[in-house]
Amino acid sequence: MVSGEQNREQLRDWFADFVFDLLRAQTMEGIVARLDAAVLAGVPELDDPDMRRDLAASTRAHARVVLSGLASDTVDLALPEEAHALARTIARRGLDVRVLLRAYRTGMAEVLAVMTETVAQGQVPPEIERAVLLRVFERSTTWIGLSVEALTGTFMAERERVLRDAINTRTELVHALLTGTEVDVDQASIGLGYRLSRRHLAFVLWTGEAGGDEPGGLLDRAAARIATVLGATGLLTVAASASGLWAWAALDDDAEIAERIARCEVAAPVRVAFGMPGAHVDGFVASHREAVAARRVAEQGSRAVTSYREVEIAYLAGVDTAAMRGLIARELHGLTGIDPVSTRLRATLHAYLRAQRSPEEAARLLGVHKNTVRYRIHRVEEILGHPVSERALALEIALDCVAAYGVS
Repeated sequence: MVSGEQNREQLRDWFADFVFDLLRAQTMEGIVARLDAAVLAGVPELDDPDMRRDLAASTRAHARVVLSGLASDTVDLALPEEAHALARTIARRGLDVRVLLRAYRTGMAEVLAVMTETVAQGQVPPEIERAVLLRVFERSTTWIGLSVEALTGTFMAERERVLRDAINTRTELVHALLTGTEVDVDQASIGLGYRLSRRHLAFVLWTGEAGGDEPGGLLDRAAARIATVLGATGLLTVAASASGLWAWAALDDDAEIAERIARCEVAAPVRVAFGMPGAHVDGFVASHREAVAARRVAEQGSRAVTSYREVEIAYLAGVDTAAMRGLIARELHGLTGIDPVSTRLRATLHAYLRAQRSPEEAARLLGVHKNTVRYRIHRVEEILGHPVSERALALEIALDCVAAYGVS
C-alpha cells in the first residue's frame, strides 16, 4: 500500500523530471511551436509575422512559468510581461477581446492534448496517472482563469489608451487602406498627416526578438534615418507589434531607388525590408504588400537589409516550397554542396548570370580576374553537363532561391 505522502513525493519527483526534460531548449521550442500552430489554426487573426512573434514570446514565457510550478504542491504563478505585450498588440491592431480569449482557450485545449498523449504513451507510472492529469487540469484551469482576468484588463486599458490617442487614428486609417476599405483620400491624408497622392516606398522594420524592452524608439529612429537616406519628403510610421514597425516614405521621384536603398543601413538587432515604389493609394498598398513579402524571404536568412526587387523571384518560387526545392535540385545538381568549392562556384555562376554572361562584369562584381571567372564557369558546365546558356533563366531562378533560402 502506497501512503498519501509517498504518492505526493512520487508525483513531485515525476513532475520534476518531466519539467527538467521539457525545459531543455530544443524540447521547449518544439512545444512552443506545437501550441502556437494550434492557436494560429484556431485564431487566424493572429497569423502575420509580427503577431506570430509576440505569440511565440508569450507562449514560451507562459510555458516556463507554468512548468516550473508543476512540481510544487502550492500554486504561486506570476503572469509574464510577454503575455501583457501580446494582449496590448491585439488591442493595438483593433481586434476584439474575443480574439484574446479564443487564443487562450485554444492553447489550453492543446496543453491538455499534450498531457493526454504523454499518459497514453506510457510515460507516466500507472499509480499516479490520475494525479498527474488532475494536477495539470487544475493548474491549467487556474492559470487560464488568472491570465484571462489580468489580460482582459491589460487589453481594455490599452484599447482605451489608443482610442484616445492620435496614433490610433493613423493605425485605423492605415488598416482601412490596406484592407481595401473605401476612404476619402483627402480626409485620410489629413488624419495621417501624410499625403496619399504622392509616390510611396513602403518598408517594414523589426527586431530579432520580441518581449522585454520595448524597441519602438529604436525602430522609429531607424525609420527616420532611412527616410533621410532615401531623400524622402514625408514619413509615415505605424506600430505593427511590440517588435515591428510599418513605414512609408514619400518620394518626389524614384530615380536610382535601388542605389538609395543600397545605401540604407541598420544596426543589429534592427532589420528592414523594402517594397517597390508606387503612386497614390494603390501604390501605398502594393508597396507595403511587397515589403511584407520581402520580409518573409529575409527571415529565412540573416541579411539586415532586403529589397523586394532583389528577392521577388525567390519569394514567388518559395510559395511552393516542394516545387522550389525540386527546381534547385534539378537545375543545380552537383552544385548544391555546402563545401567552399561548391559555394564559390555558385557565387561565380550567379554573378555571371546577373552580369548578362559577361566574364568582365562578373569579375568586377566578384573582385577576381576575368580568367578566373572563365575557368569557374567552364568547371560549372562540366558539373552540370550542359552549357550555362542552355538553362540560363532556370539557373538564375534556382540561384536566387538558394541565396534567399539556402541549399537545404
